[in-house]
Amino acid sequence: MIIAKAPFRISFVGGGSDLPSFYKKYGGAVLSTSINKYVYILIKDRFEETIRCSYSKTEIVKSVKELEHDLVRNALTDLDITKSLEIVSSADIPSSGTGLGSSSSFSVALYNALFAYLGKRIKPKELAERACRLEIELVGSPIGKQDQYAAAFGGLNFYKFNTDDTVTINPIKVKSDFYEKLNKSLISFYIGGKRDANKILSSQSDNLNEKKNVNTLKRMVELAWALKEEFENSNLDNFGTILNENWNLKKTLENDISNNKVDDIYNECINLGATGGKLLGAGGGGFMIFIVPNEDIKNRIRTKLSSLREVVFNLTNEGSQIVYED
Repeated sequence: MIIAKAPFRISFVGGGSDLPSFYKKYGGAVLSTSINKYVYILIKDRFEETIRCSYSKTEIVKSVKELEHDLVRNALTDLDITKSLEIVSSADIPSSGTGLGSSSSFSVALYNALFAYLGKRIKPKELAERACRLEIELVGSPIGKQDQYAAAFGGLNFYKFNTDDTVTINPIKVKSDFYEKLNKSLISFYIGGKRDANKILSSQSDNLNEKKNVNTLKRMVELAWALKEEFENSNLDNFGTILNENWNLKKTLENDISNNKVDDIYNECINLGATGGKLLGAGGGGFMIFIVPNEDIKNRIRTKLSSLREVVFNLTNEGSQIVYED
């Protein structure tokens, strides 16, 4: 039996510049961090001559091609695995519609588990690349590359998406006291709401034909570089301001990225003293984070948003790992 895990991520700035339609022309950049919330994949031999795949539903089929789960079916096909297996997934938080890169965390954990099942070890770079190929090429999701790399490598990183389709990973090296201060500056709430990330991202990619959207993403890339410099200088003073500008720019890329509920929550938190924030992921719903300078303001926000669920997490340097093997 194999159990693998991969972390969820929080993307601070630059999201959208990791879409191929943008970075292949202009180059992209994203600054993100992994958090201590995970997707888990368990794989074991199955006595019955069937494949059992359990996620939000349970499938029991006689062959890989019969599986409805696109990621599992294509990953098994990619690795030419046809034998009877039990594949079970679980997650610390909802595994879809959250804006935390859940599908990519699933893909990374799945490949890590499958390689371990085959008696092999896979390095983070190959793990990220295989997960990208699975989601973007084999399944055909209109997504970018940041989530797969964040799940595979883990940590606080600056990712450059180069025009030649390569990715450069630059770890942000900070002192432990700054890392703790950064961790304490964040507060997150689950706002719910239905969202179709693929639809939003597909529309956003199509909108890159418009010059104003290209210029918007170029500015968001500049903000990613600016935040990198701030963090490397152990400075959080401009963190909220940078996130605030990034969020206001992102909202202009596609109509469904934000809505009245999201805008109301955001404005309430800013009025209570948050210095910036954003809705995570493609948009529409899921998780919101805010940058808060002290605990008093956090408590005011908690009181104001008492109808929403606060999700407590810590930043982590862990990428995908095999946590059990027998």
